Amino acid sequence: MDTVTILLSSFILSITGLLVFIWSLRKRLFDTSAAAAHVIFSPGEIGRGEEPSATAEQRAGLAQRVAADPRQPLSAEQELLLQAELEARAQADKSTAFVSFVFLSCAVIWLIVGSLAGLTSSIKLHEPDWMVQQAWLTFGRIRTIHLNIVAYGWAPMSAFGIANWLLPRLLKTPLIGGRFAILGCMVWNAGLIAGVGCIAAGISDGMEWLEIPWQVDVLIVIGGALMGLPLVYTLQARRVDHLYVSVWYMGAALFWFPILFLIANLPATHIGVEQATMNWWFGHNVLGLFYTPMALASVYYFLPKIIGRPVQSYNLSLLGFWTLAFFYGQVGGHHLVGGPVPAWLITLSIVQSVMMVIPVISFSVNQHLTMRGYFSKLVYSPTLRFIVLGGMMYTLSSLQGSMEALRSVSTVAHFTHFTVAHAHLGLYGFFSMVMFGSIYFVMPRVMSWEWPYPSMIAAHFWLVVLGFSIYFIGLSIGGWLQGLAMLDATQPFIESVKVTLPYLKSRSVGGAIMTVGHLVFAAHFVAMVLRHGPARTGAALLHTPTAKLAGA
Repeated sequence: MDTVTILLSSFILSITGLLVFIWSLRKRLFDTSAAAAHVIFSPGEIGRGEEPSATAEQRAGLAQRVAADPRQPLSAEQELLLQAELEARAQADKSTAFVSFVFLSCAVIWLIVGSLAGLTSSIKLHEPDWMVQQAWLTFGRIRTIHLNIVAYGWAPMSAFGIANWLLPRLLKTPLIGGRFAILGCMVWNAGLIAGVGCIAAGISDGMEWLEIPWQVDVLIVIGGALMGLPLVYTLQARRVDHLYVSVWYMGAALFWFPILFLIANLPATHIGVEQATMNWWFGHNVLGLFYTPMALASVYYFLPKIIGRPVQSYNLSLLGFWTLAFFYGQVGGHHLVGGPVPAWLITLSIVQSVMMVIPVISFSVNQHLTMRGYFSKLVYSPTLRFIVLGGMMYTLSSLQGSMEALRSVSTVAHFTHFTVAHAHLGLYGFFSMVMFGSIYFVMPRVMSWEWPYPSMIAAHFWLVVLGFSIYFIGLSIGGWLQGLAMLDATQPFIESVKVTLPYLKSRSVGGAIMTVGHLVFAAHFVAMVLRHGPARTGAALLHTPTAKLAGA
């Protein structure tokens, strides 16, 4: 494909996006008024937070009023309207319960398997002779197994589980097409199991993020298409005039991912330099145009719901969505700095990477202003701790990514463990943290049962925070020293390997602590499913606002 064709295609895509934006405004689907941020609240619900994962004591703390709290006493008529809305919401939640349970159960299983594979591959970096009797346990295979399990197991299963639960709430209608989602989940997981088996047997397409043979990828494509149908059907049956920003993020992600995955896996199409360009076009876009929108959709719903306050600026949320859509498409090219690719392509990627500061700052400012005066609620809300920390990691990860795209920084960080640390900051520090928080919010609604052991939620949080801190800091320092050593022509290459050894060991220590946190999370998940733990009256009041639970 020549330069003129690529630039013309980019222009046509931009114009198409602009026309869709104009159409959405004319159809009043993208209302920019502040009132649009209220659509996720029922009448009289603002000021009354919702936190199903909290204990009765924590709910009492959440119900404490702050200076900016707009809560007003409800009239009898408003109480009736609120009760009717809550009953309708309960029905919407019920329509998604089994679908969400299936997806989230698969997510938890893949999280544990992926964590064990990741820890194994991490240890092998500083203990290369450990567990090498079986070919599938060698580093090249077990590390690839870890990547694919996390990328196509834990991440999409948790995202689809949360999305299917959120849609009926956001559209105020029961989920339609849940059977297609379940069938799609089965087909997708069958494809993933087959793909991981192929990698373990040494059968691979040989491109990072795209190792699963394309013949198996067909199953994932079919499964993904089936899982997207409930979004289409439920949207058609919506009972709201305005589509809240979370719907736009989820809808865009479910539209972008099939296109990315299908194009990237076309057989005998991408060859040579074009293959490398496509590889990083997909590898970066699957992070920014699938995982990121799914997580941001969750933040924009759960954060306001927990504190009982709409987002501070709805316009900023719209700005963040559209600038993400316009600027992210060519970001992946900066991974090819120094490669045999056109210089203009690298420059375009660097420019778009730096332009990503706009959606990131839009989200960050919005989150901070929304939480201003409510940060004390972090003490009482297990979900909020994960959600807010994940949002902060999005800011850090994206700003670091913009800086890392610069040629001067890339010269040192390229092909080092520094890049690995950065990738985990986005997919784990941001995405996974948000998903953990979302699951803690959703599961009591799905199971009609409270989390049996609240102390395990706290243990999970602090274990993963501690473990990831050790992991990220150690790998970032070791990667940067590795890059400097590789640039020093007076040193042999082996010195750049030796300098990383202490930091690779810290990576394994951090990864082990994170894995323990995941085991705690999985054990708690199973305990809830089996209805363990002391019975608490809150389980019968799951659809009542937090403030009402506390007697406010």
